[in-house]
Amino acid sequence: MAGAEIDRLMQIFARLPGLGPRSARRAVLHLLKRRETALDPFLSALTDVRDRVRSCSVCGNLDTCDPCAVCADPRRDPGLLCVVADVDDLWALERTRAFPGRYHVLGGVLSALDGIGPEDLSVAALVKRAAAQEVAEVILALSATVDGQTTAHYVADRLRDCSVRISGLAHGVPIGGELDYLDDGTLSQALRARRPV
Repeated sequence: MAGAEIDRLMQIFARLPGLGPRSARRAVLHLLKRRETALDPFLSALTDVRDRVRSCSVCGNLDTCDPCAVCADPRRDPGLLCVVADVDDLWALERTRAFPGRYHVLGGVLSALDGIGPEDLSVAALVKRAAAQEVAEVILALSATVDGQTTAHYVADRLRDCSVRISGLAHGVPIGGELDYLDDGTLSQALRARRPV
C-alpha cells in the first residue's frame, strides 16, 4: 500500500478530467519512478503556471501576459468577435487556425441545474465590447447542447441593440457536442459556414 502522501496525490490526479483512479495511479507511479526526467520538470511547470498564468482582462483567455497574445496581435481583425463559453473552446478554435478575429470568453453557459445565471457570465462586458464601433460581427460559438443554445439565444437578445451582425456556427457541429472534442476540420468548416442567429 502507498503512503498517505502518495494516496493524496493519486486522489488529486483522479479528480482531473479524463483520469480515473487507475490512470491517476499510473501517472503518479510514472512521476515517482522518473523523478529527474518527469517529476522535477512537472513540478517546475506547475509552479510557473501557478505564478505566471492569469486571465486576460479583455477577453478572459489564459496567458502569461495581459492582454493575452490573441488580443495583443495587431494582425487580428478587431471587427470579428467570437464568443465562447470557456477557454478550452477558445483553444479548440485556435487550433484550427481558421479564425482571424478576437474572442470573448463567457466563463460558462446558463444552467438552471447548476445554478448558473446571467450574472455569473461576462455578458455585460461582451455587450460593452460589441457596442464599440470597430466590432462589425459577433459569432456565437457555443456548444450545440441545450444549455449552450439557451445561452446563445440569451446573448443574441442582449446584443440586439448593438449595431453588429450576429451569427452562429454552421451545422456540422453535432447536437450535444462539445467544441473541445471536435476535430479541427469540423470546427474549421463550422466557422466558415456560420449563419445569422
